[in-house]
Amino acid sequence: MSRLVLGVGASHSTLMNTHWAEVDHLPAAHRFRDGLAQARDALAEARPDAVVVIGSNHFRGMFLDLMPAFTVGVGEVRGAGEAGTPGGPIPVDTELGRRVVDGLVTDGFDPAFSLRLTVDHGITHSLQHLLPALDVPIVPVVVNMFAPPLPSLRRCHALGASIAAAVRGDGQDKRIAVIASGGLSHRLPWPKWFAALSDDDRFLVEAWLNGRTSWSEYEVRRRQIIRAARPDINEEFDRWFLGLLETGDLSALLHRTDEQIEEEGGNGAHELRAWIAMAAALTSAEGPPAGRTLAYGAVPDWLTGMGVSLLTPSSKETTA
Repeated sequence: MSRLVLGVGASHSTLMNTHWAEVDHLPAAHRFRDGLAQARDALAEARPDAVVVIGSNHFRGMFLDLMPAFTVGVGEVRGAGEAGTPGGPIPVDTELGRRVVDGLVTDGFDPAFSLRLTVDHGITHSLQHLLPALDVPIVPVVVNMFAPPLPSLRRCHALGASIAAAVRGDGQDKRIAVIASGGLSHRLPWPKWFAALSDDDRFLVEAWLNGRTSWSEYEVRRRQIIRAARPDINEEFDRWFLGLLETGDLSALLHRTDEQIEEEGGNGAHELRAWIAMAAALTSAEGPPAGRTLAYGAVPDWLTGMGVSLLTPSSKETTA
């Protein structure tokens, strides 16, 4: 059977690519970048044959004309290439992707799958900064984290467990890593699609609905709206969550509602769903993974609490 060999959770921000000079003086930004480098080295040392990347969609690959809760890329996958992130074709482990879809269906999920999927920095930021030197295929799993109703935290935990079962039951002998991309606490100036009150709100909802073939036409104003937002970072919440990952016990979080998450961590904290799924995937019959926080720092210029976490499964799981 294939084995889960490593899990990485990492925040993302395209401003890291486009506006690094503005934060070069901030120790928190350097801590985050150094944490990414440590995680990148750990992934290289783990020698994965494929990587499952769990992340969000920022209305560049999926839009309000059709918004599945969970989508697995099993064929052609392309990066949107926004803000200096990877664009164009991305290698995919189609066999593993199909196995993940079949496993999810067996476990009572109703996943969408795509043979022609466009992913944005919710997936590609991690490829750029964590897998730049690894020539390995991925299986992208895109979770709806911004267009309510959202899948519950418990459902995302079950998603990760189901992905792990599919990997372990694939009849192969592969080494698989899992990356979770997104979070931590941050508040984006994004409305709920059914409560667009201001001109900016209505513009964004229009972009999210009509941007499938022309999202770049909305990008300048969209970027301006994001850059004008005031940071709302809850360092206490972030450190609490990273501490949960270190213990391997997420039970204190899973019962929380979307409203509670937004109150404490902002609407951007919904991306913790990826981290929850990743942690569940790295849990085995031998117990939870060993978690280690590689970096954390609040970076107001990026609007986000930026963290990197490394999860290592039990030694029995990784035995070659």
